[in-house]
Amino acid sequence: MASNRINRINEEIQKELSALFRTLKDPRVQGGMVTITHVDTTTDLRWCRVFVSVLDKSQEKDVVKGLKSAAGYLRRELGAAIKLRYTPELQFVADDSIEYGAHILEMLRDPNVVKPANPANADIHLEDED
Repeated sequence: MASNRINRINEEIQKELSALFRTLKDPRVQGGMVTITHVDTTTDLRWCRVFVSVLDKSQEKDVVKGLKSAAGYLRRELGAAIKLRYTPELQFVADDSIEYGAHILEMLRDPNVVKPANPANADIHLEDED
């Protein structure tokens, strides 16, 4: 029962932080496209890990530093938007799950890495592969 509540809180925090990211004036955060991939809040609502992904990987460290410096502002605005007893402390973590998923997909599409399960299908080409 409590995990369902935490999941709803995580979704709400993710939604509100996504909206708040657009209000940040820090050039480190404005420079790259930042996406919140996952939010993980502790059950006592004291800490919240926010996993962010940046489109340009060369700016990833700068964006995370910018978000850490804006954590106080984001926490205050989050507390005003979400009515909870405690507003969690925000920890920002760089997430490479999107890049990892793209890498796995690229490997699966490479015929030298993944062989077809049925060798009779090795000569079949799909329409979008031409």
